[in-house]
Amino acid sequence: MEIQAVTSPAFRKYGRIVGGIDFTELLEAMKATPTPDGVVYEPSVPQLEAAEGVFQALRDRVYGGLPIQIGYCNGDNHTLNAVEYHRSSEINVACTDMILLIGMQQDIDPDTFEYDTSKMEAFLVPAGTAVEVYATTLHYAPISSDGKFRVVVVLPKETNEPLTFTPGKEGEDALLFARNKWLIAHPESGLEKDGAFIGLKGENITI
Repeated sequence: MEIQAVTSPAFRKYGRIVGGIDFTELLEAMKATPTPDGVVYEPSVPQLEAAEGVFQALRDRVYGGLPIQIGYCNGDNHTLNAVEYHRSSEINVACTDMILLIGMQQDIDPDTFEYDTSKMEAFLVPAGTAVEVYATTLHYAPISSDGKFRVVVVLPKETNEPLTFTPGKEGEDALLFARNKWLIAHPESGLEKDGAFIGLKGENITI
């Protein structure tokens, strides 16, 4: 799979580079977060949200005043075994070089809700770069580029938190895995035991 630059025009249908915000304070706070051998995700981290200037800029300028959360996804990952999407954009601030494997929600089969991984593309996001991943963009945990990765993850408040109700089993309802999180998993992911919808077809992509 070709790894393209996030500055490439090919990325424009998936997202954009976020400019005009100083992320220095947030990047400094991220240095204290762990980088395990696997992958760890924390949706809301007080130490990161305490970077008041960045928090306010993201809340007001990017999310138009909506309540937000700032967390992180860190670790070492070389395999894509699921894809997710939200009803809102996600901001990723790369603290290290990392690779995003992404696709389009529009390519999900409207009848079976299956998705073919052959449609995915890979983009290298250099350290210090912030990107907005649009709501219609399929994504999951970043792929390691050169060693372990650290990335800030910004979303509307309570996204990815546990559901407070039992979703339906038909249609798109079957994909709802957490708050504001629709998930399609690969048969080899092991996520079926957690109730994930198994509909990711094609190769279990490894980079």
